Amino acid sequence: MIMYFFPIVLIVTSNIIYNVCQKSTPHSANPFSALLVTYLTAAVLTLIAFPFYKTDKGFFQSFHELNWTSFALGVAIIGLELGYLLAYRAGWNLSVGSLVANIILAIMLIPIGILFYKEGFAVNQIIGVVFCMVGLVLINK
Repeated sequence: MIMYFFPIVLIVTSNIIYNVCQKSTPHSANPFSALLVTYLTAAVLTLIAFPFYKTDKGFFQSFHELNWTSFALGVAIIGLELGYLLAYRAGWNLSVGSLVANIILAIMLIPIGILFYKEGFAVNQIIGVVFCMVGLVLINK
């Protein structure tokens, strides 16, 4: 049961730290300098953590199973990081910017989930989407 909830706790905790750090990055700092230091830190931590995830593949062998998604994810992450940094610099509140972005994201992922991953979508979920859209209007008034 712990392994079911742990990833969600990790996501939420990491997102809190992520958004606080993005909002707290100095306005005078070059956003690309901030991204470079961020990803160098992430790369070092990833290299340190690598041996703790046991598989039957070695370090270099593990790269053979990768495909285009790792590169596309790298591009998407830069867009995500830069987008949040610029949104906070443009004046979005910490409590509202992330909420608006994540609600819009969740709504836009619905057709992708249905069309490409054959996920279901029930009536109660449609009602939830309507509430989210009403919430977006209200939160931005």
